[in-house]
Amino acid sequence: MTTDKQPEASSTVRRRSVRSFVLRMGRATAAQQRALTELWPKYGIDFSGARLDLDSLFGRSGPRMIEIGFGNGEALLEFARANPEIDCIGIEVHRPGFGHLLLDAEAAGLTNLRVICHDAVEVLQQLTEGSIAFVHIFFPDPWPKKRHHKRRLIQPAFVEQLARAMNHGALLRLATDWEHYAQHMREVIDASKDFVNCAGEQGFVARQEMRPLTRFERRGQRLGHAVWDLEYQRR
Repeated sequence: MTTDKQPEASSTVRRRSVRSFVLRMGRATAAQQRALTELWPKYGIDFSGARLDLDSLFGRSGPRMIEIGFGNGEALLEFARANPEIDCIGIEVHRPGFGHLLLDAEAAGLTNLRVICHDAVEVLQQLTEGSIAFVHIFFPDPWPKKRHHKRRLIQPAFVEQLARAMNHGALLRLATDWEHYAQHMREVIDASKDFVNCAGEQGFVARQEMRPLTRFERRGQRLGHAVWDLEYQRR
């Protein structure tokens, strides 16, 4: 159930000694701040710790997708717009991207999109088992320093949580521009009994059209940076 509150993520992080993110308080434009105030009741989900009733939230039953760490929402918006039959849930802890996404979602007239400003680890715990058909995790924080590797989102325990929330045959898609993290993600998920790598021995897949090139990624391409995409199917 939505309310007129704006997203808050601060209560999330105090309960966890190791987390995969650090809150960065960026600036929102006046239009984005207005979107947070006016559009949050329509698109926002206030995390309460109770089981998420997705049928009630969307007013229907059907396939569901979640994107974890959607940034400014480019990929999430494009997927929701191209797949109106799929209900899409964006999970993010950094507030600036919300206003940008909500403005675009309203302009596009989307009804199959909801967003949560909360730690994905805790959100997954409130999803009904086997309720998700697609999970997208694009460019998670790579935490490149070795002493910070424990903060990386993709860890065996987190992969187990994903598997619990996903239905059989569901797809898990990931992307990163850090080769070491790409190899880490592949090793962790390949080792899971719950997922099969869609690329087989090759390990990585080509970028799919459903994942649009972001401005950040286009800049990286001009600088010669590579991107690694992975796709797994829930056994």
